Amino acid sequence: MLGVYLFSEFVMLKIEDLMKDGRLVTGTTTLAMVVENAVVVATESQATAGYLVATKNAQKLFQISDHAAATISGGVADCQYIIDMTKAQVRLREVEREAEPPLRWIANIVRNMLFNGRSFYLSMMLVVGYDTREESPKIYGVDLIGSLFEEDEYMAFGSGSTFALGVLEGNYSKDMSVEDAIELARRAITAAKNRDIASGSKIQLAVVDEDGFRQVE
Repeated sequence: MLGVYLFSEFVMLKIEDLMKDGRLVTGTTTLAMVVENAVVVATESQATAGYLVATKNAQKLFQISDHAAATISGGVADCQYIIDMTKAQVRLREVEREAEPPLRWIANIVRNMLFNGRSFYLSMMLVVGYDTREESPKIYGVDLIGSLFEEDEYMAFGSGSTFALGVLEGNYSKDMSVEDAIELARRAITAAKNRDIASGSKIQLAVVDEDGFRQVE
């Protein structure tokens, strides 16, 4: 994932060395899974610029509304812009309708911005949460050209997703408890951290259910 803060000339020179076709090689690991009428979502906190670790404290998991969350992978500036614009649109909708918008509506806001950008924004996102209208947990993935995917079990994005998916494939069960899913998410992110050089540092994890968004320490 593209570094958040580039403070020195040394860092800038490293970035120039690692640029390929005008774009940095970036990466991360994010995942989400549906269990026991809830969504467990997780990622890690390392931001890289090529082979350089720019920060170990990058925020990649965001609360969008009371019952919605999103993870980011790609360029930090692009992702932060999409997150901020999505939050603003959701808040306006809440004020206008006096109700929280459906999760698919939120996912489509993200989709429309990325589709209109058509690769201008280097951003891939998981939009997850508990849809209060349909009374069910949902997972949506949006890629950098605006393709929208929905999964009813689990999904992972980022350069470390291959390793995370391997753990999920062998251990996931839709009827597992939230506590077991939290532990599985930790194991999957840890596997990615161990094998993917762009993923690392602390794990960020949350649960979203009918009671709302809850960060897990």
